[in-house]
Amino acid sequence: MLRKFSVSNFKCFKDKFEFDLSSAKNYTFNTDCVKNGIVNCSIIYGYNGSGKSNLGLAIFDIIEHLTDNNRQEFPYKHYTNAYNESDIAEFEYEFSFDDTIVSYGYSKSNYKKIISERFCIDQREVISFDRRGGNTTFVSLLRGTETLNKSISDDSLSVLKYIKNNSVLQNNKENEVFNQFFRFVEHMLFFRSLEDRTYLGQTSGTATLTDEIIREDKVEDFEKFLNEANVQCKLSVIEDGMGNKNIAFDFGSKKLPFIDIMSTGTSSLMLFYYWYLYIQREISFFFIDEFDAFYHHELSKTIIKKIKECGVQFIVTTHNTSIMNNNLMRPDCLFLMNNRKILPLVKCTDKELREAHNIEKIYKANGFYVE
Repeated sequence: MLRKFSVSNFKCFKDKFEFDLSSAKNYTFNTDCVKNGIVNCSIIYGYNGSGKSNLGLAIFDIIEHLTDNNRQEFPYKHYTNAYNESDIAEFEYEFSFDDTIVSYGYSKSNYKKIISERFCIDQREVISFDRRGGNTTFVSLLRGTETLNKSISDDSLSVLKYIKNNSVLQNNKENEVFNQFFRFVEHMLFFRSLEDRTYLGQTSGTATLTDEIIREDKVEDFEKFLNEANVQCKLSVIEDGMGNKNIAFDFGSKKLPFIDIMSTGTSSLMLFYYWYLYIQREISFFFIDEFDAFYHHELSKTIIKKIKECGVQFIVTTHNTSIMNNNLMRPDCLFLMNNRKILPLVKCTDKELREAHNIEKIYKANGFYVE
């Protein structure tokens, strides 16, 4: 699980910006929102321009140089902060795997160019590489890397990825933790519910959303999901003259292709359902930006309940205050942010927040603040 993250000199984050998921409180309600003292279910609020989307991009910067999954460079234009005089962005992650803490820090001058990397297991530095000054030699203490060529000239190649792909690591705890770290990163997913539908992580493909739902034999389940979301419909599969299959709204004597008549909200639901299939079987962590941009507020609650059932660690951003309540979440899992700081609601007020409090009402009365 992701415990902590910090970034500096990246997009809107001029100075060091820290996101701490390890400070969960001992609330006795909605305990499924927290695992082993780490926030598992997070909702982030902030004004437009506060940096919510950029926080997601910052967290998912890691997949560019550690994985071969889908990477879209265009969201990362204007990489460093315009007000910061430095040309280097700094990233620091802290993960928890069972009883082990892993920290991974690196710096870049752009989306591709890596300046330095440092990988620690329970505070023991096991891999380090600083390319400044023309250095091309890295250090690795992992067993199985003793005879590995420890020189890398390509500044877009991560030393961690190089070790993973070119070493036969011995079977021990440190190396298993190293592999756990990679499995987690390789199964991270970011996507937006807005019309641009950007996604980062997971492998790209040519299949459409409806193709995947049909291939997974989930048309009936998708129909049930839509009806639960108050999109009253009956679905069926139709074929064109070329043998291609598609999902259709079934009106009895007429069957109309789903994508031809779906609303924007229904389209957004299909996008969510498509990724929901992945989340259930192979995602370690996911971030949905503006997850309910096209949803009715009651539907937003339904979606949050559904993704909570997966048990996968997630972060979503929203402006919808109707889901800011203790029936669905809890004050240590609801965050407020600006481009300087992000804090859980419990740290945004001097009031002791309890289960009976109307969190939304306090928020609308300006009872929470982030300095």
